[in-house]
Amino acid sequence: MSSSAVTQGICCPECQELIVAVHGDIQTQLSRESGKFVSDKKGLHVYLRKMLHRRRSTIPNSLSSHEKSTLDTIRNWETIKGKRALLCGVTYDKQKYKLKGTNYDVIKMRELLMLRFKFPSASIHILAEMESHPHPTKRNIQEALRWLVKDNQHGDSLVFYFSGHGLRQPDFFDDELDGFDEMICPLDFKTEGMIIDNEINDTIVRPLKKGVKLHAMIDACHSGTILDLPHVYSTKERRWIDNKPPSGVYKGTKGGHAISISACEDNQLAADTSAFSDKGKQMEGAMTYTFRKALLEDSKATYASLLTSMQNDILAAKKKCFSLRGLFHRERVQAPLLSSSKEFDLNKAFVL
Repeated sequence: MSSSAVTQGICCPECQELIVAVHGDIQTQLSRESGKFVSDKKGLHVYLRKMLHRRRSTIPNSLSSHEKSTLDTIRNWETIKGKRALLCGVTYDKQKYKLKGTNYDVIKMRELLMLRFKFPSASIHILAEMESHPHPTKRNIQEALRWLVKDNQHGDSLVFYFSGHGLRQPDFFDDELDGFDEMICPLDFKTEGMIIDNEINDTIVRPLKKGVKLHAMIDACHSGTILDLPHVYSTKERRWIDNKPPSGVYKGTKGGHAISISACEDNQLAADTSAFSDKGKQMEGAMTYTFRKALLEDSKATYASLLTSMQNDILAAKKKCFSLRGLFHRERVQAPLLSSSKEFDLNKAFVL
């Protein structure tokens, strides 16, 4: 893609068909090589398709016996008190939008939770295209999100992590200041549709009770306000900015605290890249790598120091290999974004 090309991913509000407009040249491949580095954008690039007038059947797809069994397994996951986490990695295997680093991301995030934050192994559940794990289909992710917050109580520390594709679509209900809803793409998004920010907020933010803390780490394009939280922190202005919906609908919790760290702002792309690999071969999410690195190198990391470290590492990668299009689309560096259900002091220690 030429440096002047701009992509915009949206979906039909009725049928959820993917529509990605490309202004400029059409991108013919998702990966670019520059020396030993490879970088894929965690956004979908396809030809503009005339699907606004296509309507999908409203009859839900029937579930196979295997799918029903998988859903039953997720519903029966033990609700462990204290710490619990849901990690989702989507590679979109055998699809033209395949990502190469998401399974590695999930494995490394699991290690971080166990080693750095002492999460019990049994309290961490994974949805991924790996053997012995349920696949990250839309129904499975929805069910697993409900498990994450089920019977939450004072003292619980909950974690939701997602590594995969992200999109945005026009907001028709006056819920978004920028006029767009953000979405994550499950494995079967082409047939079942996306999971939109409004649903994520309803499912894992609204139910949080007093004394419960949720951290969401979302490594995807257009993921800035994916939890629809009412406060966004501006690193440039060093202050909290109001992100409440113009419609006035409530996006907060039942007394708990929800915090989201996203790979980039709502209008930016995120990278699946080998730029941070010692040998330039291992693909991984730029946000996931810099997030883990900051916390492993500093046992007393604060929210402020975490964001600074992540941004500095991405800037350093730009100097190291300035032509990584996935990281630096149109020379604009992806910037991690912090949002929250309430304002708080960023000098507090980062603890999960």
